[in-house]
This record gives sequence, C-alpha cells and structure tokens, in this order.
Amino acid sequence: MTRLADLAELVRAPAALSVPGDVLAGAAAAGALGRRTPALAAASVLLYWAGMAANDWADRRLDATERPERPIPSGRVRPAVALGLAGGLTAAGLAVATAAGGRHAATVALPLAATIWGYDLSAKDTTAGPAVMAACRGLDVLLGATGGRTARALPAALTVAAHTWTVTALSRREVTGAADRRLPAFTLAGTALIALAAPGRPDVLSGAPSSTECVRKGPFLRLGPAALAAGYAVRYGRAQARVLADPSPARVRAAVGAGITGLPALQGALTARAGAGLLGLAVAAAAPLGRRLARLVSPT
Repeated sequence: MTRLADLAELVRAPAALSVPGDVLAGAAAAGALGRRTPALAAASVLLYWAGMAANDWADRRLDATERPERPIPSGRVRPAVALGLAGGLTAAGLAVATAAGGRHAATVALPLAATIWGYDLSAKDTTAGPAVMAACRGLDVLLGATGGRTARALPAALTVAAHTWTVTALSRREVTGAADRRLPAFTLAGTALIALAAPGRPDVLSGAPSSTECVRKGPFLRLGPAALAAGYAVRYGRAQARVLADPSPARVRAAVGAGITGLPALQGALTARAGAGLLGLAVAAAAPLGRRLARLVSPT
C-alpha cells in the first residue's frame, strides 16, 4: 500500500512553497489581488504537483539507474499510481483555476498544464528544456494576473522565468556534475542580473485594490524589494559559486535546491515592488520554511 509520505516525496511536496508566490507576484503587479487569488494559488500548486508526479513517471526507467531511491524505482509507488495522480492533479488544478477565475484564468491554466506535460514527456532532455520550464513559471505568474492588467505582470513573469531557466539548466547536471564550469558561471551571472533587475522602481498601481497597497510610502517600499532581492542573490549565488569551486554532483544538487527554496525571496521582491509590501514579506517568509522542509523531503 502506498504511503502518504511516499506520495509527498513523489511530488516534492515542500517545493510547492515556491509556487504560490508566482500567482501573488502576478496578481500584485496586475492589480488583481482579491478573493480569488488564494484559489488560483491553490490551482498552481496542484498543477506543480501534477508536473512532479508526471516527471517521475516519465523518468522511471532512467531513475532506476541514476536514482534508485526515488519512490517509483524503489517500488514504493507503482507507475500507474504516479500517472493517475498526475492526471488527477492536473484535472483538479484546471477545475479550481476555472472555478476561481472563469474563462480568463482558463485561457492561461490550459496552456500552463500543456506546457508542464510537454516538458515532462518530450522537452526535458532537449536543448529547449530549460526554456520550456521557464515558460511554465512565466505562465504561472500570468495566471495570477488574469482579471487585472495582465500586461503589467509581464516583467515579473519574465523575471521568474529567467530564474527558472538558471535552475533548470543546472538541474541537468545533478547526476554528472558540471564538468564545464561555463554553465555555473553563466547561471551565476544571470542570477546577479535578475537580482539587480527585480527591485526595479516602486510600481504601485493607481486604482488597484487596497490589498495591493499595503505599503505605499516609506522606506520599505523603496528598500524592501532591494533587500529581498539581495537575500535571494546571496543565498542562491553562494551555492552556485560553490559549484564553480567544486563542480561535483552534490554541489550541483545543492545549488538547484537553493534555487528552488530561494525563489520565494525573489517573488517577495516582485510582490513588494508592486506595492504589496507586507504580502511580499509573507511570500519571502516561505524561503526559510522551505529550506527546513527540504531536509525532510528533497525538492529535487
């Protein structure tokens, strides 16, 4: 009988803490924060978990050689259960998104789900893999922006997508190590540019819901996004610098984990930049919690 703990490991449950911040950052930027935002965030988590289950189902034969401890090759989760779970979570995610955001949300959730499955089933091992995964995260940000001024969320979507590209590119070297140091050097430079761009200038939307205006004035609106972006850069950048010094598989996996668990700090910076300062802090608070939980269930 499959245990709940095995399913949690299959879907990398703690890593889902890095997901709601996509929707919140998009909603804040578009002036769309409201009662439906938590439901859209929940839909995003369901689709993320679906992607993780589908990923392990697609990789079950490779994992039998490279990661025999994973739930499917170890025999703790049957392949049919993983595939069924992935399908069920996808359907649930689409249903929740549509119920919460109607047609506008569905027009983003459907391409998001298709891109997730496309990555898992065909794009992952191609040169387009990192770009496809980046598109998944970018669409996730835009899911939160539906119902508002979606175009205003494009910079946040591109920022999160760029970060996702760096993490995905590194993740392809988790087993073999980064023999070519140009990759971690490139992703580290990308992380520095992302951190510099993320704070931007305070972008409080006129006429936006009051929930986006937690901090309209004062030092936090000016300095908070920069502080959160700096925390993101230090945590994730330091892990990548260690890969440059020692490109072993263990160091690469640690850098990938830092990129996943450090994403909420970047999302928090983007949310605070849109004027939702207190919400940005709450989003960033998921980063240390995610690091703690990652000790129990690997996010990679």
